[in-house]
Amino acid sequence: MQETLWVFGYGSLIWDPGFPVAERIVARAQGWHRSFCMRSVHHRGTPGQMGLVLALDRADAFCDGVAFRVAPGAEAATLLVLRERELISSAYLEDWLSVQTADGRLLTALTYVIDRDHAQYCGGLSLDEQARIIAKAKGGRGPNRDYLYATASHLTDLGIADGDLDRLVTLVREICG
Repeated sequence: MQETLWVFGYGSLIWDPGFPVAERIVARAQGWHRSFCMRSVHHRGTPGQMGLVLALDRADAFCDGVAFRVAPGAEAATLLVLRERELISSAYLEDWLSVQTADGRLLTALTYVIDRDHAQYCGGLSLDEQARIIAKAKGGRGPNRDYLYATASHLTDLGIADGDLDRLVTLVREICG
């Protein structure tokens, strides 16, 4: 019998996990911050016009997201799917984080964090600069702005506040008209 596999989602995994889920619950990862600190050359941009995607970056902060318990029997297939999706350019590092669920459980969950030494890392961009990039970029999975809008909307639906994402939505909508 395989051990229970938990996955922590903080961006598109929240609304598009891509694997069978047995349970989902809001959870918090301490010591991390969700930010558009990774240039996207595949899913939400191209090498010629890079987009931005969310990553977990180390910080004296926390990130609220969703802990997913993978459906029993789907653990190995889920790892393959996640690695193909998230490790496409090796800008993410696979990591196991301690997360606390909304009902108080402490779990160890698989997640993907930014490699600050990777060429795609771009931490420290202003929200205005992020908005200009997100408004224009488009990649294999569609416009960068759709990724922002979907993530912000689902966070709101879950009762998770993220002021930076809310501000980015406003800025991108202003740019796009």
